[in-house]
Amino acid sequence: MERLRHERALALGEALDISTWKNYGSALNSYLNFVFLHDLSPEPTADRLSLFTVWTSFYIEPRSVDSYLSGICSQLEPNFPDIRKPRSSPLVKRTLRGCERLRSKPVRRKRALTLDDLARVIAHFAGSTLHDDLLFVAMLLTGFFALMRLGELSFPDDKSLWDWCKVIRRDTVRVCLDMYEFHLPHHKADRYFEGNRIIIQKDQFRHNPLSHFIAFLRSRDRLFPLSSPLWIMANGHVPTRSFFTSRLRRFFDASVAGQSMRAGGDTSLAEHGTPPSIIQALGRWSSQAFIIYIRKNPALIQAMLYSDCSERAHRASPSPRPVSRRSRSRSPLRSRFSS
Repeated sequence: MERLRHERALALGEALDISTWKNYGSALNSYLNFVFLHDLSPEPTADRLSLFTVWTSFYIEPRSVDSYLSGICSQLEPNFPDIRKPRSSPLVKRTLRGCERLRSKPVRRKRALTLDDLARVIAHFAGSTLHDDLLFVAMLLTGFFALMRLGELSFPDDKSLWDWCKVIRRDTVRVCLDMYEFHLPHHKADRYFEGNRIIIQKDQFRHNPLSHFIAFLRSRDRLFPLSSPLWIMANGHVPTRSFFTSRLRRFFDASVAGQSMRAGGDTSLAEHGTPPSIIQALGRWSSQAFIIYIRKNPALIQAMLYSDCSERAHRASPSPRPVSRRSRSRSPLRSRFSS
């Protein structure tokens, strides 16, 4: 029985990702600070959570308060098993909706990278043989055309959030004449922890990511032939988020960040008429969240809807049955006149 309790404790500890667990801890600290300042009991009632929602909305974006409440429920549920009931009460929901109406600000998303932006970066590093330059270009093109998150290609700057189980390994890479592929370990949209096989074709509109990936791979295998991580800097460490964003700042302003790769690849596919279902599958989205990157351009929406409708019409229309010459020659009408 002690062994079972020990294993259960380990399983409960792994139920949440380490980054999510850290964010939930921050939400709990905010709630405890609220009840301490207002001399309240820490027991989470509907009235208390509603007041906490109003108080927190003065300091952070009200849209983020919803995740704070989820974190508080996750952290306090062992001590208050019925905390989900006041969390889902109409009082808390309506309070949150009202705070969003009163104090929410327009969302400022990062600008999506374009094919011209990629050409600018490639031209700058065209003659460079430095390993870190080759690494940056390969990461940029791979993240853009494979619709990858920066967190899937690099480590966070906070060392306490490093997870080696999410690192892409060199031995999963396969390079062919017209594409390259590797295995992406489990990510936040992977509910079954199976990972995904990422495939990048050679010809991507005006660019060839395969040639840049091969250049990086040769440098990497020459410097670190025995290292396990695929993406590795010249100092032998896995690249961090700041490694990538600091090089982006050489070419773009603060409106471009790590998520600009994923948004740029999404937008580029939509511009070229890729059906939404294909974009969602390529980006490994579990919902229609990818539309937020392209919804503000009516021309893109029209192109996507037209492409999607054409795809559905093609699937719905029955294919005509071919008629061979032999069957026509044996038709009853032809047989009667020939006789």
